[in-house]
Amino acid sequence: MNLPAIKPFALSLRRSRDGVTIPVRLTPKSNRDEVAGVEDHAGECVLKARVRALPEAGRANAALETLIARWLGLPPSTVTVAHGGKSRLKQVAVTGDADALTRLIAQRVAELCTQT
Repeated sequence: MNLPAIKPFALSLRRSRDGVTIPVRLTPKSNRDEVAGVEDHAGECVLKARVRALPEAGRANAALETLIARWLGLPPSTVTVAHGGKSRLKQVAVTGDADALTRLIAQRVAELCTQT
């Protein structure tokens, strides 16, 4: 994965030795599954995501994990909701090389910004 270095538009990524954690504001019961952009939430830039699943029995969290994995082009097993399981504001952990993941996420965010 040889991607150019792009600043992740102030998205508040947290790096660790296992990968990165992405702050996500999730809207369940939407009309479609999508990563809709980046927004400011209480002074922190977070990824805005929508899923069709209901917030019952972890369905919305599972749908979010699948959505983020597809959005990044990664195996679903590398993406988990690490914190905020019952909240709209979640921390989604992505396992892998932190540098490569940061570049990949920055590229995907840049693509979102050029679509609008």
